[in-house]
Amino acid sequence: MKYRKLGNSGLEVSALGLGCMGMSFSYGPAQDEKEMIKLIHKAYESGITFFDTAEVYGPYINEELVGKALEPLRDKVVLATKFGIKIEEGKQIVSSDISKIKSGVEGSLKRLRTESIDLLYQHRVDPNVPIEDVAGVIAELIKEGKIKHWGLSEAGIETIKKAHKALPLTAIQSEYSMMWREPENALLPLLEELGIGFVPFSPLGKGFLTSTIDKEKTFGKDDFRSIVPRFSKENLSANQILVDLINEIAKSKNVTASQIALAWVLAQKSWIVPIPGTTKLNRLEENIGAINVEFTVHELHEINQSLAKIVIFGERYPEEIAKRVGK
Repeated sequence: MKYRKLGNSGLEVSALGLGCMGMSFSYGPAQDEKEMIKLIHKAYESGITFFDTAEVYGPYINEELVGKALEPLRDKVVLATKFGIKIEEGKQIVSSDISKIKSGVEGSLKRLRTESIDLLYQHRVDPNVPIEDVAGVIAELIKEGKIKHWGLSEAGIETIKKAHKALPLTAIQSEYSMMWREPENALLPLLEELGIGFVPFSPLGKGFLTSTIDKEKTFGKDDFRSIVPRFSKENLSANQILVDLINEIAKSKNVTASQIALAWVLAQKSWIVPIPGTTKLNRLEENIGAINVEFTVHELHEINQSLAKIVIFGERYPEEIAKRVGK
């Protein structure tokens, strides 16, 4: 395994983290707890030290799973979780009520079986609560030793600037992949300027870039992708051109499509740490192999030129959920 620092914070983590959400939320029914604990332990044995979860995943059961798995390894890993989304009548509601942030963190600490959270993200920006007020509560929690670092997930540029000025941010989490390159326009330059690390989720395009999903693929109602425009049959077919390109590159490197997609993200900046998720041991091992795939400057330039010619069809979120990002 290779290791990286998230911006100027000094927080060192494995170059690849493990996104744990799919083990119990969003991609179908919750997986067997014992098998997932085994997978988390295998990830650690393979050098992964960075594990990502959130209060809302389940809700609660993903934090409980991760806490149980990592309790015996707690001083050897970096644990990230999130607050700021609650479930009401089956719907996700963005809420960073200042009076409830501390009690929410106490709940996460209990479920994660730890005295301190290494990295706490505001899961989505609450437009009704000034980010400076949120930063004030986080500063108190850091002073109390309950949190070591903080970050934002899917936040807008201006919010990031305000938050970082109020209390230096360690990391921003947002989607980024060969399929979704929007962060390159404004987010990555800002993070480089401010010395903030970047933690991309869905670096494999929610599974599409693994080359295992085609237009015939169907998703159950408990799979988030069933409502994502990008995963309609028409868009899966139209976007196959990207997978064809990735497969072509993979063949030239004698590696897999997943490894190319992850290696490409890793190659963009030294302070980027993607967190692919999986529930399968063989996929975990495959993903970890991506850290040994390297591109020359010329190869990266050629790949990026090819990517620039490809139009991606379908939004990455349904309209209602899309309203919550970039705030």
